[in-house]
Amino acid sequence: MNAFETIIYEKSDGIAYITLNRPQALNAVNIKMRDELYEVLPAIDDDPEVMLAIITGAGDRGFSAGADITEFGTVPSQAIGRRVRWERDLWGQFLGVSKPLIAAIHGFALGAGVEMSMCCDIRIASEDARFGLPEVGIGMVPTAGGSQTMPRLVPLGMAIAPILSGEIINAVEALRMGLIHRIVSRPDLITTTENVAHKIMSRGQIAVRCAKQAIRRGLDLSLDQGLEMESKLFSAVLATEDARAGIRAYREGRSPQFTNQPKLVE
Repeated sequence: MNAFETIIYEKSDGIAYITLNRPQALNAVNIKMRDELYEVLPAIDDDPEVMLAIITGAGDRGFSAGADITEFGTVPSQAIGRRVRWERDLWGQFLGVSKPLIAAIHGFALGAGVEMSMCCDIRIASEDARFGLPEVGIGMVPTAGGSQTMPRLVPLGMAIAPILSGEIINAVEALRMGLIHRIVSRPDLITTTENVAHKIMSRGQIAVRCAKQAIRRGLDLSLDQGLEMESKLFSAVLATEDARAGIRAYREGRSPQFTNQPKLVE
């Protein structure tokens, strides 16, 4: 039985499924959803049965329309609102998950919806997907990291126009920009996403998580520092049984059998 009100959390064959579940509000992110996502994300990291997570949106209309604007101005004060966001840094929580996160996006992914997907590692979209950071249209700026995550994902010149104009872009344009990784038909969205997940799961999971760690941490380092970190991670991974099994299998021309019980290398 699902223990949450605004999301559905399920597990199957090593995959955690998080479904944003407010379809009547186009899966808008309200305070309750923020709290429940903040609670469930650490559980993904802590659960040895989970190898990665897929995030989707319920209903036919979209992944998420962004922040629930009906709640704007309902906190007692701006100071309290800022303190709540600081204490529950949901987007930092997304970025801090050590296991791969895949967003399966259909329909609208706007504001906090697209920002949530940009905190994932892989984004697969259906042909009807629409993306945008429309905050400037209501006299605001992105508040869930969009002004920072988009320029880190796509060329700066391509990131500026959607943020400053608030325009909505389609899946083809999002793929051209590099905002998403693949476009598929709507009926194939979940199947394709699961196929990508299973391919990742077939790899050495220590290596997968260390590779993610190297990429994420390296964004905040100089090239020299990043290369040094990568070298240290390589040395640590090389000493694992997974690496030894992988090298033996490669030499023998067969598929490796990994332990898939990783502990993230520090």
